[in-house]
Parts: sequence; C-alpha cells; structure tokens
Amino acid sequence: MFKKLQLKKHALTGISFMLPLVVASGLLIAIGNIFGGNPSTISDYKAGYSIWEAAVTLGVYGMQLLPGVMGAAIAYSIADRPGIAPGLLMGMIAQNMGAGFLGGMLGGYLSGYFVEFLKKHLKVPKWAQGLMPMMIIPLISSVVIGLIMFFVVGMPIAWASEALKNFLMSMQSGSKAVFGAVMGAMAAFDFGGPVNKVASLFADGLLMDGVYGPEAVKICASMIPPFGVALSWLIRRKRYTKSETDNIKVAFPMGICMITEGVIPIAAVDPIRVILSCSVGAAVGGSLIMLLNVGSMVPSGGMFIVPAMINPWGFMLALAAGTIVTAALLVILKKDAKEEDVVVLDEEEDVDLSDIKIG
Repeated sequence: MFKKLQLKKHALTGISFMLPLVVASGLLIAIGNIFGGNPSTISDYKAGYSIWEAAVTLGVYGMQLLPGVMGAAIAYSIADRPGIAPGLLMGMIAQNMGAGFLGGMLGGYLSGYFVEFLKKHLKVPKWAQGLMPMMIIPLISSVVIGLIMFFVVGMPIAWASEALKNFLMSMQSGSKAVFGAVMGAMAAFDFGGPVNKVASLFADGLLMDGVYGPEAVKICASMIPPFGVALSWLIRRKRYTKSETDNIKVAFPMGICMITEGVIPIAAVDPIRVILSCSVGAAVGGSLIMLLNVGSMVPSGGMFIVPAMINPWGFMLALAAGTIVTAALLVILKKDAKEEDVVVLDEEEDVDLSDIKIG
C-alpha cells in the first residue's frame, strides 16, 4: 500500500513539470484573445494564420499536452526514466478519450507503479539486461497499462460523458436556478476536463439555437475557480505554500481571460477540497446567471466580453457571489500549509568535461 505522502509527492513533481506549460500556453491564448484571435477554435493552417490566431492555436496545442506531461512526470517521479514513455503515452490516451488532467494523473500513477513492479520482479537473460530500461520495460508497461486505459478506464468515461449530456438536456426545461447550478458545477468541476467539455459543448449547441444563458454560465463558472482561489489566498495566506502562492499569482490573470487551467496545480495538491469549493461556488454563480437572465452571444473571452453581454451587471454579481463562496469554503476547509510539502527536485549531477582532450 502506498502512503498518502508518496502520492502527494509524485503529484507535486507532476505539477512542477506541468506548470511552465500551463503558464506559457495560457498566456499565449490570453494574448491572442486580447488582440483579436479566436480562443474557441483552432485555425486551419491551409487558410493561413494571423499572428494572434497563431498564438491562440499554439496555446491550445499546449493545453492539450497537459495530461501527457502530467502522466510522464508522475511516472518519472515513481519509476525514474523508464516511466517517462509509458506515462506520456497514458497521458495522451487520457487527452484523446476526454479524461483531462485527472485521467493523466491516473495514467501516470498506473504506469509508474507498474514500471516499478517490473523493475523489481521481471527477470531477463544477462544479455538482455541492457535493454530493460529503454526497451523491454517501457514496451511492456505501455502495452499493459495502455490496454487498461483504453478498455477499462476509457469506456466508463465515455458513458459518463454521454449520461451527463442527457442529464443536462433533461434539466433544460426544469427550474432555471437548478439548471444553472448543475451546469455551473459541471463547468468548474475538472478545470477543462471531460465534465467541463460536456457542459461547454452543450452551451455551444444552445448558442446556435439562440439560447444565450448557458454560455454566460459557462464563462462565469470557468472564471470563478481562479478568482475564488486568489481571494482565499488574500484572506488566509497560511493556507498555501510558497509554491502554491506562485501558482495562484499566475492563475488569477489567466482567469481574467477565462482560462481555468491555471487552477490545476492548486487542485492537484488538494483535489477534494479545491474541487468541492470551486464546484459549489460555480453552482451559486450559475444559478444566479439564470435567475438574472444573463446571456452571452460570444462563446468565450472572459472579462473582455462582459460589456457585450445581456445584463452585464448581473454577470458581475453572479461572478462575485460565486467567487466569495469558493473563497469562503477554501478558507474553512483547507488546513494551514506546511512548507515541507513542497517538493524540490533533485538536480542532475554536474558533468565535468575538463578532463576531455582532443588529440
């Protein structure tokens, strides 16, 4: 049985590898969005790009790499270099089957621990021992865990996504407040993962039919997590380590542009409390969006499109309420952080090249 501290240590290692990609990709999307790119689509390279469309497209590609980087880093933390290839592949499987960063984390843990098992128990002839770390172990672990990801993990996720879509369709004709709360919670639940995608696609479909409320819910719910986390930090800074504080300072400006992935490093450290707080706050915001008849004819853009919304002041009220609820829950539920929880990666040994001589 693996200790909780070990699981957290590996997750923190994954975050440290993933964070630069989150920041770079998020800023590319934000800059492209501000100057005229379209963050909701990826441009066709055959038709050509503007500079800002290229920035948005590059940022979107970067966000799609997050599960792979997370899976590879966690597997590397558990099993060293032989875990990188299977962990990366499991993360890419998670991305393509819609499991998001949570699926990437799961794939990283599965592949990392399986690689570690093989390193201890797999016996090969002496002549093949040199092939173990770079061919035999990565191949076997990729095949075994890949099949598990495809046929054991993948099907339930696909079924769950379809069930969520059907549930939203049945809710549409019901209470506006309940509908907004459910959709808001879904949009914030996994910070761009499969549940968020179901709510987002559903809102986009209704937008095509001239129904603008769900789009406003989606936008509001995507901004509440980074705003709520940032407010909770302002209220009670002892709840977060220095590393988490640095992440929050990046997540907040990303949230202004409706990029909720900046919260992923915070959620990965304490997923239950952070996901619960963000989902409840987003549910409050989504409920108010529907009750106040707020609507958005633009599918994304964050604060930059608020003036163009139907009832923008209602949107700001819903956003403020959801942010306050999220922050309050985080302050109440989270415990004061311990700085020793921060993982400092071992630096590679310096290579001394001074003795090398060319004859």
